[in-house]
Formats: sequence, structure tokens, C-alpha cells
Amino acid sequence: MLPPLKVHELIRMIRTAKTQAQEREIIQKECADIRAAFREEDGLYRHRNVAKLLYMHMLGYPAHFGQMECLKLIASPKFTDKRIGYLGAMLLLDERQDAHLLITNSIKTDLNSSVQQIQGLALCTLGCMGSSEMCRDLASEVERLLQTSNSYIKKKAVLCAVHIIQKVPDLTEMFLPACKQLLTERNHGVLHGAVVLMMEICLCSPSVLPELRKLVPQLVQKLKNIVMSGYSPEHSVSGVSDPFLQVQILRLLRILGQNDEASSDVMNDTLAQVATNTDTNRNAGNAILYETVLTIMDIKSASGLRVLAVNILGRFLLNNDKNIRYVALTSLLKLVQTDHTAVQRHRSTIVDCLKDPDASVNRRALELSFALVNASNVRGMMKELQQFLDRCVPEIKADCTSGIFLAAEKYSPSKRWHIDTIMEVLTKAGSYVRDDAVANLIHLISSASELHAYTVQKLYSALVMDISQQPLVQVATWCIGEYGDQLLAGNCEEIQPIQVSEDDVLDILEKVLHSHMSLPATRAYALTAIMKLSTRLRENVDRVRRVVSIFGSCSDLELQQRAVEYNALFKKFDHMRMAVLEKMPLLDKVLPGPNEEEEEERSPVMESASTEEKPSGQNDTAQPSQVTDLLDLLGALDDPSPAPVPQPVTEVLPTGPALLDLLGASSKPAAIPPLTVYNKNGLQISFTFQKPGTNPSLLNITASVTNSTAADVTDFVFQAAVPKTLQLQLQAPSGNVVQALNSSAVTQLIQILNPQKVPLKMRLRLTYSHFGGAVQEVCEVSSFPPVTWQ
Repeated sequence: MLPPLKVHELIRMIRTAKTQAQEREIIQKECADIRAAFREEDGLYRHRNVAKLLYMHMLGYPAHFGQMECLKLIASPKFTDKRIGYLGAMLLLDERQDAHLLITNSIKTDLNSSVQQIQGLALCTLGCMGSSEMCRDLASEVERLLQTSNSYIKKKAVLCAVHIIQKVPDLTEMFLPACKQLLTERNHGVLHGAVVLMMEICLCSPSVLPELRKLVPQLVQKLKNIVMSGYSPEHSVSGVSDPFLQVQILRLLRILGQNDEASSDVMNDTLAQVATNTDTNRNAGNAILYETVLTIMDIKSASGLRVLAVNILGRFLLNNDKNIRYVALTSLLKLVQTDHTAVQRHRSTIVDCLKDPDASVNRRALELSFALVNASNVRGMMKELQQFLDRCVPEIKADCTSGIFLAAEKYSPSKRWHIDTIMEVLTKAGSYVRDDAVANLIHLISSASELHAYTVQKLYSALVMDISQQPLVQVATWCIGEYGDQLLAGNCEEIQPIQVSEDDVLDILEKVLHSHMSLPATRAYALTAIMKLSTRLRENVDRVRRVVSIFGSCSDLELQQRAVEYNALFKKFDHMRMAVLEKMPLLDKVLPGPNEEEEEERSPVMESASTEEKPSGQNDTAQPSQVTDLLDLLGALDDPSPAPVPQPVTEVLPTGPALLDLLGASSKPAAIPPLTVYNKNGLQISFTFQKPGTNPSLLNITASVTNSTAADVTDFVFQAAVPKTLQLQLQAPSGNVVQALNSSAVTQLIQILNPQKVPLKMRLRLTYSHFGGAVQEVCEVSSFPPVTWQ
């Protein structure tokens, strides 16, 4: 019988196949030969056949029938057989297959081998695909190998110990004593693995953090030696000494220094040396500086060191690499809440990033720019943001307009500036604004009586120039209908007045009515404006009547109904027309627009708003929340019944003696058991309930958020939504940082009004940063005790 093909011969044959069918034919023929050799127990060429099978597996073809042959190769005394056998086990076996347990004894035997290469193969395999059962059985062998003097074996044993802790966290205590000894090693691989092992121990067993914090001085000294004198020249990258080891040590220090003043004080000087002595002209140096910044911000560092970290990120913004700029903007966005003044110094550089051709950098720079807006720089920042609105991609325009509206409302120096800013945005990007933009601007204009003439003239001029921006057209037609008499009078001190005739005004409104670009809501605005002008014009009332009568047969039901009612006002109730069409009174609050659908009650619970104080004289009740609304969060929970008119949820106290007091009795409501609504990744949220006796429809919920991990949860945002039939109101949260190790809880009072006694449902969205990564979770809570809503 001829010997089987060699691996390189099979590879050459497969590569010479011109079609997929030819390749499959070669593979099928070779697989048949391999199966035949396996049935004949051909031990001479078993390793060659398994090697070819692994190549086919990497090409995507099935190779499961070679699993048992891998076990036979592992049991072979030959190193060449063991090498292929262990490689096959790592590729073809995993925890889901019982066959992987059959190699436990072989691995244990090889771990005791006198040949270091065989010991290395066994350690690599255990560290790659070892299940929890295998890890428990072989943990003692790995611990023994950590004490050996052979650096080659020790390096692989450390990585294997990391895998064992990940699979079986209960074994953490077994490897804790070895950590201090491993830090004294000079071998790069062993030291790197020791740092990774310590990080894994911290993450899996936060209770051992006090013990590991004793090693902080040793870690700091090791990092200082690498930075100042160089540790291993053969591991330098682009002139930066051992960047991989530096990054890992910085990450470990970040974990150990959180919420620990003593450990942070030990690190401060060395972190400053790393930040000032690292070369920023190399990507490896930038990686070290980035990890240094994260470490400085997460530990209890000195204020001067935090300013230095912000300045490093500011230098990153000047880097030619867009990835580095993006990372810097993302990091500054996290820091702007705690170090607002330091970030504010780099405002001009951040604004320059709005001109970056990369859309991702633009979006991050936009978010950071809005976070930097305050009362002192609002004029300049709005000018830059409006210029960015002209050139940004369509995907960002909606976020940009929304942010400009919020910032203008919060920090506007005057009503005229506020109106001009909103009108400018509507002119440039009217189709991208929020649904409530029209109603908000109308309310703003109506509240500024001294600016009515100025506003209506500006809007009329904008309407003559362009009728394609529908929100702008709606606001303009509303203002012309309300203040058309001031437009015709031409009396305006703020700008050069324009002379407009009655025919000009009616012409532009009729143009809006008949334009194919006008939405049905816009036509409704225009028709109502024309009707209102019938009481403000002197010579064209008959023309108004004709226009209104034409739309009495319009195919659009809304317009037809309006026109019929207006015609009736002309014919039957003409004596009342003047009173009915008077100017609208000033509204107490912003009303929804004509086409705005009723939305669910949405409430941000814990917002990451700026802690900066508001300027004096600013109305607290007019400040909108700047956290992201919980849009469409309860799409599956919508109740078809009509939603009640939202009213503030307040506990009504009795003005007279309670009924029970009159009867000489008192009743204490039964205690409602608490409810854990979220428990994942060490973060737990619990609800406790209380129903005031004075208002049976009101439910008070206290949300308590705790964190059992070793790291603080920062930038915590908790948002909640309830169905339309319920009303939800929230008090201010106690904070947005959930401290580690359950040291303190963040609390928030939630009030829910349920007059119809419907079953209580709630959907929650959590957004936070943990261990340097952003996390977002959505969960639904429907297991409320019946007593909470009955």
C-alpha cells in the first residue's frame, strides 16, 4: 500500500484546483483515504493524517471524525505525535464534547514529564480548552509548576493559571501566594503573565484586593525601572521600552488604586514620570500614555496629576492619526463632568475637530462641544456649531440640531438671540429638527411680545426665500396669522422695516397651500393663518373667503374640515369671527404640535448632567433635562386605551381630619416586600415600595443601586418608562457613581400615579462605564407585587 500524501502535497493539490467543485472532490477523496487509514489503525502515518485533517478543518470542512485519533496521538510517547495530537485537541475539542475529558490523565502525565517541550504542550492545551472539571483536577499540578526554576515552563504555567481562575474562581486562593514571588522574576514572559494573573484574581475575587494592594510598591518600582532605565531591550518597540508590560502594569495599578487613598499616593509620582518621559511620536508610546490617563482618572490622584492627564488627551487631539483623536475625544467626554475646567482649556482644539473629514470624529467632537457650552461661551460655541451644521453629514444633523436647541434654551443671553438661533437652525436643517421644535419656538415667540414685529418680519423674509423647510414654514405661517397686522404696519426698530402689502402676504400663504413640498400639517397652518388674517386685513377679506371656500372640497380630510368650519364662521357666525380669531393668549407650557402623537411617559432617572452651577437669574423651571430620552422603549407595552392628560404627581394631604381619626382608629398599611429588578455583572438594583394612605393611586418606589465588584461604576444613567395609562415622576438621584464593594448605594425616588389600577409594568435602560468599557443594558420588569397596583 502506497504511503499517504504528505501535508504540503495536499496543500499544493488544493491550491491548484480551479473550481470549488474540484477542491471538494480532492477533499472528499483524501478524507476517504484518511478514514480508511484510521480504520486500519495505521500508527505509522497517524500524525500525518491528523495534520492533513486539521488543514481541512481550517478550510471549513468537517473533521470531527479525527477527535479520537488526536487522543491516541497524545498518548503516544513520541514528541512528534504529541505535538500534532495536542494541536488537534485544541482545534477539534471543547467543553461541549465529552471526549475532551479523556485526555485529563494524559495531560497530568505530561505535566510530570522530564521534557520541557512536552510539559509546555500540556500546559498550552489545558490553558486553551480545559473545562472546569479538568481545571479542578489539574490545578495542583499547575501550582507546582509555578514553583519551578525553568522560565519556559513557568511562563506557560502562569497563563494556564489565568485560565483556571476564569473557569473556577473558587481556586483563586490557591494561586495568591505565588503572585509575590512571580513579581521578582526577570523573564519578560513570566512577569507579564504574573501581572495578568493578578488582574484576573482581582476581577474574580474582590475580597483579596487588600492583600494584593500590599504589592503596589513593588509594582510601582517595577514600572519605574522600565520607564527610567529600560527593562528588556529585546522587547522594546520603536524605541519604547516594553510597552506591553507597561500597559498591563498600569491596568493592574488602576484596579488596585480605586477607592484606596494609600495605594494612590504611592502611584502618583511614578505615574507623573510615565506621563512626562514617554515618547509621543510612536504609537506604542501613545498606548502607554492612554493607559496612564485612564489610571490617573480612576484612582484617587492629585488634582495636578488629573490636569496633566487632560493635557495629554489635549495633545492627542493634535495627532495626525484619526484613531488617536477619536480615543482622546471619547476620554475627554467622560472627564468633562468631573474636570470641566481642565477640559475647557482645550475648547478651541475640540472645536477644530468638528472640521475633521471623519464622521466618527465629528460625532464625538460634537458631543464634547455641547458638554462644554456654558453661559460665558454660548455665543461663540453656537456660531461654530451652526457652521458645522452646514457641512456635517445628514446622519449627524438631527443630533446637532437637538443639541443646539437644548443649549440655546439653557444658556440664551437674550430672547432675541434665542429666537435668531432657532430660526437659523430651522433655515439650515429644518427637516432634521425634533418634533417639538415648532411648538417650542412658537411658545418662545409668543412670550416675547416686544419682539413680535421683529420676528414676523424675519420669518416673512425667510419664507419668501425658501418654503422647503417645513418646520420653518409652519412657524412663519403661524406668526403671520397671529401678527400679520404688525407685518403690514412695517414698524420695527430692531431691523430695517420692509414694506409688505396685503396681496404679498396672501400670495406667499397661497403659494404654501398649493406647493407640492408642503406637508398636510403645513397646509393646515397656512389655511388657519389666512383665516386669521381676515380680521387683520382691510381690503382682501373677500379673497380670504374665496381661498377658504376652495378647500371645502379638498381631498385631505383635515383641510376640508377646517375649511368647512371656517366657511360656517363666515356665513352663520360672522358676528363672532372677530372674537374667535383673536390673538392666542400666552401659553403656560409648550403644547404638542398638530401632528405629534402621544408618547409614553419617559423619565431619566440618573443623569450624567454637568455639575456646573447655573448662571444667576436663570429660571430653574425652564431647564430641560439633557439626558437622552427613553425613545420607543415601551413599544411592546403600549396600552390601546387613551392616555390621561399628564398632571404633576403630588401627594395630596387632607385638609381636614382623616376618616379613621374620626372613628378613633388608625390603620397602618401592610409592608410590601422589596423586589430585585436587576442583578448582573455585580450590579444590583432593588425596589422598595410605599403606598401613602392619603392617595391610594400613588406608589412611591425607592430604587437602590449597589455594586459588588472591585471597580466603581461611573457615568451611571438609569432610565425608566411606563405605559401611557400611568404617570411617572422622579426626584433627584443621590449620585451617578456606584462605589465598589457595596460600600454605598445610589438611591432614587420614583413616584407612579395609577388611577385606573392597571397592572404595573416598567422597562429600564442602564448605561454606565465599568472597567474602562461602556455598558448598556435593557430589561423589563413585570413581576411587581399585586398590592403595588391594586
